[in-house]
Amino acid sequence: MQTAATETAPGRPGRPRSTTREEVGRVALELFAANGFERTTLDDIAAAVGIGRRSLFRYFPSKNDMVWGEFELVMDRLRRELEATPERLPLIEAIGRAVVASNSYPDEALPELRIRMTLITTVPALQAHSLLRYAAWRGVIADYVALRLGQAPDDLVPETIAQVALGTAMAAFVRWASHPEDDLERNLEHGFELLAGSFADL
Repeated sequence: MQTAATETAPGRPGRPRSTTREEVGRVALELFAANGFERTTLDDIAAAVGIGRRSLFRYFPSKNDMVWGEFELVMDRLRRELEATPERLPLIEAIGRAVVASNSYPDEALPELRIRMTLITTVPALQAHSLLRYAAWRGVIADYVALRLGQAPDDLVPETIAQVALGTAMAAFVRWASHPEDDLERNLEHGFELLAGSFADL
């Protein structure tokens, strides 16, 4: 979702600057990739976008959130894919298909996604923030498993499957982020194919 606003660039009174949440995130990622996450300041990002530093918070609550981008939309997409998965499919296959479908990106979006995932998986300052995001992702999976099995989301089986599903997805992303020749969707498919054998009885 893009949030448009009109800003006045620092040092250029009377020169309105129109920007969006998407543009702020894109510029921030470019600066993080070029200069490092820690060395890039909010002032750097604001200057590159052409808005005031305080105006950045209209688009993202923090610098960490700029790395994650539209994470809520990612969660919504995963929920929709899970809901649309036929119940006749084995549980792990259903989850795998939904994860793959919700992580299908056009080719032009892959370079930015690779920067995003490299930062998320390698920058220590992002790890605590990442735990919150990972918990939200696992929650979506646990809710789906609980519904399929007639259990509570915090029962052992839904929790276990949510944890290992996250690990499987992250392994696919980490491998892909550092190996440009890999295909992300194929990595995810292969990972969940391996996982399916462990939960065949379900």
